Amino acid sequence: MAAEDPSVSGVSGRYATALFELARDQKSVDAVKADLDKFSALLADSPDLLRLVRSPVFTADAQAKALGAVLDKAGISGVAANFLKVLTANRRLFAVADVIRAFRALVAKFKGEATAEVTVAEPLSDTNLDALKAALKSVSGKDVDLNVKIDPSIIGGLVVKLGSRMVDSSLRTKLNSIKHAMKEAG
Repeated sequence: MAAEDPSVSGVSGRYATALFELARDQKSVDAVKADLDKFSALLADSPDLLRLVRSPVFTADAQAKALGAVLDKAGISGVAANFLKVLTANRRLFAVADVIRAFRALVAKFKGEATAEVTVAEPLSDTNLDALKAALKSVSGKDVDLNVKIDPSIIGGLVVKLGSRMVDSSLRTKLNSIKHAMKEAG
């Protein structure tokens, strides 16, 4: 399965594929995805946890103890917790973000969903998110899961990447193209 999807390859792809197959066999794909999403959010919110995950300075034992405490506090257990502990024991915890990304791609493929990377200047309302999902579903023919990033530097508008297609309607891009046109004209 991993070989069919170029975004699921290498070490992270092998780990993600193994986890996906285990979760599928145990009929716990949604629970594992929810736990991994929770861990991913913790990583995004905690520079200390990110340092623990990425730094080769920490021993596997130190990482395992700290990770165990984090997982307990976050309520992450079962297959996802055991998997994160295996990554730690195998000294592959540094690749956890790539593994989670690959796992999400496998889940989306399994469920017939697509994931769109959306960048906006400020958070979207639920109404706007639903409208965007509906528009992307009409284009792709699949249910679309949105991965929304907030980037105030785009000023306004949005950038959407769905598979290999990208639509950039941000004000930053429009202003840059006007700036370049003015330079060429001058």
